[in-house]
Amino acid sequence: MNTELKMALDILEKEKDISKEVMLDAIENSLITACKGHFGKDTDNFRVTIDRETCDFHVYVEKTVVEEPENDVTEISLAEAKLLDSKYELGDIVQEEVKSREFGRITTQNARNVILQKIREEERKVLFNQYYGKEKDVVTGVVQRYIGRNVSVNLGKVDAILNENEMVKDEVFTPTERIKVYILEVKDTTKGPRILVSRTHPELVKRLFESEVTEVRDGTVEIKSIAREAGSRTKIAVWSNDPDVDPVGACVGMNGARVNAIVNELKGEKIDIINWNENPALLIENALSPAKVVVVLADPEDKTAKVVVPDYQLSLAIGKEGQNARLAARLTGFKIDIKSESQANAIEGFYEGFYDDEDEDEYEEEYSGDDGLYYEEEAGEYQEPSDELEEQEVTEWEQ
Repeated sequence: MNTELKMALDILEKEKDISKEVMLDAIENSLITACKGHFGKDTDNFRVTIDRETCDFHVYVEKTVVEEPENDVTEISLAEAKLLDSKYELGDIVQEEVKSREFGRITTQNARNVILQKIREEERKVLFNQYYGKEKDVVTGVVQRYIGRNVSVNLGKVDAILNENEMVKDEVFTPTERIKVYILEVKDTTKGPRILVSRTHPELVKRLFESEVTEVRDGTVEIKSIAREAGSRTKIAVWSNDPDVDPVGACVGMNGARVNAIVNELKGEKIDIINWNENPALLIENALSPAKVVVVLADPEDKTAKVVVPDYQLSLAIGKEGQNARLAARLTGFKIDIKSESQANAIEGFYEGFYDDEDEDEYEEEYSGDDGLYYEEEAGEYQEPSDELEEQEVTEWEQ
């Protein structure tokens, strides 16, 4: 048994995850290359046999039996063949063993280079396959150093690049700091896999919730939509497939433990969690949280919506530099026009064009746009709220 070779192959397989079978094939090719280099003949009559269990190997050169050999690498005389075995006749193929220990230094070096090249190729392939399978996923890395304005992040067996445009503005890292990053892309190059990661991608937040919230991970709670302005605020819309599970509560956790863990990982980025609703009007109302909404008039076909909020809530609904309205629009996919009550009432026909007469019949109450009026289905007209209507639990709109 070739103990040393077997031990070396076992170590390669264990530490670098390179198949022993692949390396045995590489050794076989290197020995054939060495034979051609040693004999100075580019022929295909060299054969290598390797025992996969013991790693013992033998190298043979196949020669044709002739009367008078012209090429001593490919031919052997009948007399010499008879000395090896009396059964050989003209035209037979004789396998003569080659002593690889007799190869010269240059030949041995070439064979060694063939094996090393194969090891490097397989190592790159293993690393690429390993991280390609993690593409579009979140991994933990260790900050190595700044390369210009980019950051090198070690992911274990390979370094990834966090480009400046994938970093949160004003976020600063220190060497050896552990951070979570989203793998954008894994490219196969001659120098090994090139991995690009991100700290700004919306999917980073989704993957963090999957790792932190059991209900999201097992599919009980779905994250339907995400809108993010990295480093500042994120809005996510969640839906529960189990009526007994509150999706928002599951994501928030006991005393906010779950969402706070994600906020801490994102260096204090605010996260708004809202209930998803198939009704676009209700979804838009939820998305504009924490602002209160008076009415939402949504057009699903044009993906537009008019939103009326109390006068004192207008700035809150729009948000600082329009952030709240912008994130709500991204989350819902609707172009949202936000007006205060006084602005909406001052615009003639602001409430028209979104519902026809048949649509009105689907609602028991509908805000008319005139202060204090409600649509009463049975009466078929708009009325002022009365004590009787309040007893029927008619919702009062804020005036």
